[in-house]
Amino acid sequence: MPHPLPSSGARSGGPAGPGVQRRGRRRSRRRTAVALSGAVALALVAACSGPPATGPSGAAALQLSAGTPAAKGDLASFSWGLYAEPPTLDYIYAFDYEQNMILSNVCESLMRWTPQLKEEPGLAQDVQTPNPTTFVYDLRPGVHFHDGSVMTADDAVYSLNRQLDPSLGSYWIQSFQNVASITKTGPLQVTVKLKRPDALFPQYMATAAGVIAGEKGIRAAGKNYGTSGSLDCTGPYKLGTWTKGQSVELDRFDGYWGTRAKSGKVTFDFLTDPSALTNALLSGEVDGSYLIPTESYSRLKSSGVGTLYFGEGLTTVNVNVTNLKGPLGDVRVRRALSMALDRTGFVRTGLAGVGTVSNSVSPRAAWNLANPETRKAALDDLPSAAQNLDQARALIKAAGATGKTVTIATSPIGQDVSLLATAVQSAGTQIGLNVQLKTIAPNAYTALFSDPKARAGLDMFPETYYLSVTDPMDVLSNFETGGFQNYAGFSDPAYDKLVQQALSTYDPAGRLAVEARLQKIVADQVTWIPAAEWPTGLFLNKRITGAPTTISYLYYPWAADVGAAG
Repeated sequence: MPHPLPSSGARSGGPAGPGVQRRGRRRSRRRTAVALSGAVALALVAACSGPPATGPSGAAALQLSAGTPAAKGDLASFSWGLYAEPPTLDYIYAFDYEQNMILSNVCESLMRWTPQLKEEPGLAQDVQTPNPTTFVYDLRPGVHFHDGSVMTADDAVYSLNRQLDPSLGSYWIQSFQNVASITKTGPLQVTVKLKRPDALFPQYMATAAGVIAGEKGIRAAGKNYGTSGSLDCTGPYKLGTWTKGQSVELDRFDGYWGTRAKSGKVTFDFLTDPSALTNALLSGEVDGSYLIPTESYSRLKSSGVGTLYFGEGLTTVNVNVTNLKGPLGDVRVRRALSMALDRTGFVRTGLAGVGTVSNSVSPRAAWNLANPETRKAALDDLPSAAQNLDQARALIKAAGATGKTVTIATSPIGQDVSLLATAVQSAGTQIGLNVQLKTIAPNAYTALFSDPKARAGLDMFPETYYLSVTDPMDVLSNFETGGFQNYAGFSDPAYDKLVQQALSTYDPAGRLAVEARLQKIVADQVTWIPAAEWPTGLFLNKRITGAPTTISYLYYPWAADVGAAG
């Protein structure tokens, strides 16, 4: 997900490949937040899937909306504000917000992420696991691509093997790292053989990693696939007119195998300036948007033209430690910075009060399937998130690091970045470190996720990270030796062994127990400095309703649920 834009925050999430920012995996993520009051507060109700009622410090956590009211009727069309134009809609490069927000309505995967962030059958109506290294997917019969042809196992094999083609450079290649073969074993059956057990692989089949498109259409488009013409997928919408630099339209696909979309057309308007997006929402030029600019909350909540919602985002805001050769090579210095960080102040200013102080690199909702003992070990038995300057100063002194210099990147890309960097500088100053800020231009910030040269001279940078599956391993795997976002080169054989143990454990409860041990190592070694959890923001005007409030919009055909509010 590599494309930060003005007023957008970088993030990583899902597996990343060469030349990408991420999982953030590699993604530059535009994240914004809004203050809670007035009409906003009315939109916050208890979530059916979200963080528990208390955060790590025992303080009341933000209550999230489980959804928006169901649509009462159909629409001819609706419009949506999007902060950036996708460079391509080829699914193998769909690793950021703007791409997946569109593509999730056009292309479908073997499995599907639901608005409740659970998995259900998608284009595969059934999946069997005869042994830990074999997955057999039985495809739905009678599913049509947008060109009218019928989906077969040949299309599925071709689509999935594109992710493995080194000449194409898929951004999802890490999700396929343990795949040995993908073959047709029946007219509507595909079998995936793994080199070794991998409990994350089947989960990624609900993301863009598992998209199935028509082989004929992809071959016909050639190098233009994803940038012009049909995407030849199976979703409730098909790609319509793409006016470069302005908008992209989706037209309802009447041959869709599932529930018919409620709107005949969706228009995504590219509004890269936060003020322009806000004005468009207020005027009705666009009907709704995710990723609402933080600075827009006051005008939106008081306008009376719509409602601002918050839902589970599976998103954390962290400081990515990129250099263990300087002062941060001493874990006592990393611990001291974490202890000195004013997380409460950052949530209040950097996230405009919409967020929850956190001492965990993984979001709390990712542990919902864990038993109480495992959940306690993973989330409550971690170092305190409360600020402790005296203890932090003592650690700096003991490490002999007083007066030493560490450098953190900052950027006007968004308040989550700039104010977190400032908070780290303040924390360091108060405990005797010399924390320098290095300003990175918004259009260059994304390079931090993929280019070692861009990180030269840096010890840390702020990173907003979301999970692409509801499993803590999606972030914990980053700290394995050689992990894509393991920029500092952290290496612990015991940690690596636990990673493989977790991936080999398909039972969720058993896997989460192993992951809790990984989480404690990450917290103890401070491989990243966690700061907060951040919910998904959504604004809908009074004309429309039905959009999910959760981050499911990345892989769920959310636009098909949007219809008339009255």
